[in-house]
Amino acid sequence: MSAITTGEFDEQVLQSPIPVLIDFWAAWCGPCRMIAPHVEALAEEYSGKVRVLKCNVDEEPEIAQKYSIMSIPTLVFFKSGKVVDQLVGALPKSKIKEKIDSLV
Repeated sequence: MSAITTGEFDEQVLQSPIPVLIDFWAAWCGPCRMIAPHVEALAEEYSGKVRVLKCNVDEEPEIAQKYSIMSIPTLVFFKSGKVVDQLVGALPKSKIKEKIDSLV
């Protein structure tokens, strides 16, 4: 699972042939750290089917602003270059998995 930057956003997300999940987070965010193991496990489980990326809102504020990220953690789901859904807050792994399953 890699970090997304503004410079590679179009290629990695908007032009991706597979669905993309972006985990918007920050180092100081407790709930972000709570869901990180779930997101990492799901990235491995869906490797090749869903691209999972992390976006640190402090390091990449342009991306967070473009997608109106108001609170973190926020998981944004892209398919064919468009936002199709999002989840906000520290959710159980099963809820995140359910959302991924609806995309693949």
